[in-house]
Amino acid sequence: MSVNIWIILSAAVLTYLTRAGGHLVLSRFERIHPRVEAGLDAVPAAVLTTLVAPAAASGGPAEIASLVVAAIAALRGGMLTVFLCGGATLIVLRQFFG
Repeated sequence: MSVNIWIILSAAVLTYLTRAGGHLVLSRFERIHPRVEAGLDAVPAAVLTTLVAPAAASGGPAEIASLVVAAIAALRGGMLTVFLCGGATLIVLRQFFG
């Protein structure tokens, strides 16, 4: 097997172990402190920001337009609506802007 396959497989295993380990640690507590819960609730927004920020900073017109469409969709719809609207806009506009 090539080195790339080993890197992908080891990253997948480590990602799974990290997620399972976090679940096992938190399942040992009857109640979670409100500050810990607030921090865990902020993780999805932080991850989404790390994905969106590079596209906003160095993206072309297609990326910026899809971010605007996704932001507008976020005002009315749920998470699936945001992803579908933003993704569809990005796919269509990349056909025009390359």
